[in-house]
Amino acid sequence: MKSSGITRLFGFAAVVVSAWSMAASTPLHAQSGDPGFDNYVQSLWPKAQARGVSRATFDRVTAGLRYNARVVALDRDNLGAPPSNDTPIPNFAPYKAKHVDAARIGGGRRVHDRLLPLLSRIEARTGVPTSIMIAIYGHETAYGQVTGNFDLPEALATLAYEGRRRSLFEPELLATMEMVERGVPRSVLKGSWAGAFGYPQFLPSVYLRVAEDGDGDGKAEIWRSEADAIESIGAYLRNAGWRAGQP
Repeated sequence: MKSSGITRLFGFAAVVVSAWSMAASTPLHAQSGDPGFDNYVQSLWPKAQARGVSRATFDRVTAGLRYNARVVALDRDNLGAPPSNDTPIPNFAPYKAKHVDAARIGGGRRVHDRLLPLLSRIEARTGVPTSIMIAIYGHETAYGQVTGNFDLPEALATLAYEGRRRSLFEPELLATMEMVERGVPRSVLKGSWAGAFGYPQFLPSVYLRVAEDGDGDGKAEIWRSEADAIESIGAYLRNAGWRAGQP
């Protein structure tokens, strides 16, 4: 899952807070300038309510959302010819050369050594080798360095409204609302244009299904805690049917 780098605008904190206060007190239809998009977002309220989302949470998640043309462009750029029985299996060597480079290997060794006690505990519980968990962590976000800076609800709302894959993205948008209802801060919902977030780049529905607390604080903060992220990677693979001792 591709993500762009995180931009931290600490110097503009006061401006952001002020803008957010204005957005939260302004009706949604007055913000977007796209009535079709606004009406679609508001039409999701009954579905969100059916999932246990309060009106306050719904309004907090959707306030200020705008149709993001950049997200749609990236989605269309990602289109390719659908695979068929005649589609040749791509060569592995070019993929390996691009994704298994010296920086990622060196970083993986350092992170593996630093987190080895944690990794070993998770391996003992899940049967997933420490090297596999670190490989996923490194490949998805370069060990937490590149997690994406798209607003998750906005990206998902845009993709759902655009309609090509609404059956995928609308449930993920509703899942973000459910995450906030369960206590995930609205401010941490940043990720890739396609809706993946956190160190392991989970979709919101995957977070709700498998994310686990790895550091014992009672929260599964995969966007901040390496322990939570790696625990959740192990849980994801275990839930997917990982069997210990098999290649």
